Amino acid sequence: MPSASSPDAADLILDAEREHLRSSRRYLELMRTDVLSLRAMGGDPVSEEYLKADLYRRAEALRDLPDTPLFFGRLDYRPGSLAAASAAADRVQTQDDQPAGEHFHVGRRHVHDNHGTPVVIDWRAPVSRPFYRASQADPMGLELRRRFGFSGGELTAFEDERFGGDARQPTATSRILIEEIERPRSGPMRDIVATIQPEQDDIVRAAADQTVCVQGAPGTGKTAVGLHRVAYLLYAHAQRLGRGGVLVVGPNKAFLAYIRNVLPALGELDVAQLSVADLTAAVPVQATDSEQAARLKGDARMAQVLANALWDQLAEPAEPIMLARGSRRWRVPASEISELAAELRARGVRYGTGRDMLAHRIAHVILTRMEAAGETCDDRTHDSVRRTRQVQAAVAQVWPKADPVRMVFRLLSDPDLLKRAADGLLDADEQAAIGWARPPRSPGSARWSAADAVLIDEMADLIERTPSLAHIVVDEAQDLSPMQCRAIGRRCATGSATVLGDLAQGTTPWATTSWEELLSHLGKPDADLRVLDTGYRVPRQILDFASGLLGQIAPELRPATSVRQDPGALLVRQLWPAEFDSALAAACAEALGLPGSAAVIAADAQIPALAAAVAAAGLPHAILDGVTDSDLITLVPVSLAKGLEFDQVIVCEPTRIARAEARGLNRLYVALTRAVSRLTVLHSEPLPAALR
Repeated sequence: MPSASSPDAADLILDAEREHLRSSRRYLELMRTDVLSLRAMGGDPVSEEYLKADLYRRAEALRDLPDTPLFFGRLDYRPGSLAAASAAADRVQTQDDQPAGEHFHVGRRHVHDNHGTPVVIDWRAPVSRPFYRASQADPMGLELRRRFGFSGGELTAFEDERFGGDARQPTATSRILIEEIERPRSGPMRDIVATIQPEQDDIVRAAADQTVCVQGAPGTGKTAVGLHRVAYLLYAHAQRLGRGGVLVVGPNKAFLAYIRNVLPALGELDVAQLSVADLTAAVPVQATDSEQAARLKGDARMAQVLANALWDQLAEPAEPIMLARGSRRWRVPASEISELAAELRARGVRYGTGRDMLAHRIAHVILTRMEAAGETCDDRTHDSVRRTRQVQAAVAQVWPKADPVRMVFRLLSDPDLLKRAADGLLDADEQAAIGWARPPRSPGSARWSAADAVLIDEMADLIERTPSLAHIVVDEAQDLSPMQCRAIGRRCATGSATVLGDLAQGTTPWATTSWEELLSHLGKPDADLRVLDTGYRVPRQILDFASGLLGQIAPELRPATSVRQDPGALLVRQLWPAEFDSALAAACAEALGLPGSAAVIAADAQIPALAAAVAAAGLPHAILDGVTDSDLITLVPVSLAKGLEFDQVIVCEPTRIARAEARGLNRLYVALTRAVSRLTVLHSEPLPAALR
């Protein structure tokens, strides 16, 4: 609660903080104006265009968001504390003429005045960390921590927490903090910089070269933590990550639409966001594999099958090379060419690299003999010999060119090649399951599946190394196949990753049951595993109800707890089939009358019938295709619900969801944990036994 001794004193403090907010906004606008006034003066037109683009990005990062508070907290350090001394080095000037370094306003971005003196400190700066970590037992040099309440962009309240008392006294729960966590939300996901908890902060600020795997129960903020870690790394290691590149990988486009605004709101505009399908989109995906075929194509064994098929192309030379140079002829025996190819193969080089090197090795053999005969040779001679028809023909015969699409096409079309490549890896039935029974005439006429695209991506890496990024965030990672893990892992082979997921929410037939196994396929076996099992958004009543499924779907996981209690958060109604549509319409109308977003989640096949029932009731609605609208009821196929959240959720016929697929109970667990205010369960069929 506010520490002011009277309402008048509290009003004076609030007025002063509002004035600081107004002045901070003016300074931010001046900073943006200064950037826009700069001229791009490069040495050439291309450089100028790059500079213009950089200035534009800098200006966009400084754009004020009127409905978002520019700062959300203030830290007052004890005079003489080590933290205050280090902060003073930042030349922070306060608004009330206290000595520099005494207090700091913490916000989403750095703002400075006309003299370059900071008036708002970035939440990622070291001096801001006590805002998230300080406690009575470890005040971290603080005398006072102040939290601000906002309505839109207007400052409405504040709370002060003083340090220096009894260290055994637990830190008081902040009303403003709880209200911010519980605040209804609609549309895309927002940042959580004002509410980051200590265990989340540890992950956000993990070292740049450290891969972190987060096992996070529903409502624990794992997605937000992963995105805020990106923002922190781009702040703390700007040159390294800016040069190497950062990528966020999500399960589908609906999920990416939901999280798209988080990083831009934190001033980070240059982070690519792709679905797994888009990441490996080398061919148009027009077909769907059977469950068996998809599981086999995603199996880690396929990596070796592909490698065997690729290297199966190598052949023994049919004849020696006879190269005429002037009056002399130079001969390279077939056996020697074969030895050169075998040596390169044994070195483990990429296929394409080895092919280029073979031509150089043959040219080197010929030049060695020419020099031994007294001829003068240089780099031009070497290049000339390498490009001769005889050398190129020998390379083409021994080490043919390879195209990843054509190679996978051949593998799936040719039973004999598949049999040779899969010998000892896949049995006859498995080979038949992945091979094309009626092969297309050409790669262009083939109907490729999503799993085929991942195979092509693997094949492309076998031929030429995939460039590595500095950091990758992969969300809902538990649903990745081993081959998809390899596709992501090679894109951060020399960088680090943040792996986010929940084993209980694994819904694909190939979903992992072990983080150790998944991290091994990702190429990050030494990743640091962190567990988030305290929920902040989902009320305890909802989590307890959904956790009844854990004994069947993930018995090794501990049920999540929640800091929120709301006895009215859960309503389970059993209905007669004839009254289901009217009950659904009534529940939707009630949800629309409450603050925030509202959704109906059901088995994919049931969505059209439910949409018709909602339409018949005259209620505004839409079937999920990206961003949600708070004025509509969003009908969400359960296959697209993962990673999303809504204030009000109506789950229809849980048993239909559970029996729709092999991992139907996992899918149901996802559906039941999407609500952050209220969950209504409507069913005419008996509930699954674990929920009764």
